[in-house]
Amino acid sequence: MYKLSDFVRKKNILLPGHRMCAGCNAPIIVKMVSMALKRSAIIVVATGCLEVATTIFPYTSWSTPWIHNAFENAAATASGIESALKVLKRKGLIKEVPDVIVFAGDGGTTDIGLQALSGAVERGHKFLYVLYDNEAYMNTGIQRSGSTPYGAWTTTTPAGKLRWRKPISKIIAAHGKHVYVATVSSAYWVDFIKKVEKGLDWNGPAFIHAFSTCDRGWRHDTHLTIKISRLAVQTCFFPLWEYEDGKYTLSSPSRVYAENPEKKVPVEEFLKVQGRFSHLFKPRKKVKMIEEIQRKVDEEWNDLLKLTGYA
Repeated sequence: MYKLSDFVRKKNILLPGHRMCAGCNAPIIVKMVSMALKRSAIIVVATGCLEVATTIFPYTSWSTPWIHNAFENAAATASGIESALKVLKRKGLIKEVPDVIVFAGDGGTTDIGLQALSGAVERGHKFLYVLYDNEAYMNTGIQRSGSTPYGAWTTTTPAGKLRWRKPISKIIAAHGKHVYVATVSSAYWVDFIKKVEKGLDWNGPAFIHAFSTCDRGWRHDTHLTIKISRLAVQTCFFPLWEYEDGKYTLSSPSRVYAENPEKKVPVEEFLKVQGRFSHLFKPRKKVKMIEEIQRKVDEEWNDLLKLTGYA
């Protein structure tokens, strides 16, 4: 039985005083990862909002060993750290091997950092990679990324992006049975912590895809962070699942929509609370884009149902 009171007393790896935006989901994600920690940790952070806002020289909000990387090489650095720790352990210079955890946004994961991540996963390095996916290059001006959804406004797609997002979690899962992959939402904290615990204990690379709202880039009120994170799951825009030992499994928050399809919420409810999709509702002639988003969400959901044995 998981009790929130048992976790809130744990020491956070991210301390108060950081300069993340009010309502930002990224620090919530980091603190939830903290709740799952059982050992000491070394943190690797790619360039992005989390890095910039938590380590403004000469200050840091991290309570554990931490290293900053360029967009493209967080997974490569984590590979080197993990390999070095193995050698130190083998030589008897350390008794316990710390967990190696990477935090990176979608720009540093789905796009610029994909080559290094793919290589590290293929080689089988044991570390936990956490993608906090806010679906655009938020730190550099809200430009579209490979993770930006179809129809979304960004500064480089002012009329709405015309390509569907990259299926990054399935791309990592395609590397083989030796990798653990899971999607998480901060609206479902028990599911989140269980998956991080499993990823940290996994004997190989583990990839956590965390849905991460951005009130500035997504143009929503700061108090809607968890509501939108929940709607993403309820609409099946961002279903929760695991890939373990070569098998896809639906997580219980999403399983309810597989077993009771009538409970699935229309994707319009998720879109209308975000300013980045407001152009789809005015003028109404763009309603076709909303219908296309619903069609694509349903298509991806049905594909997932087949992978998990529900179809």
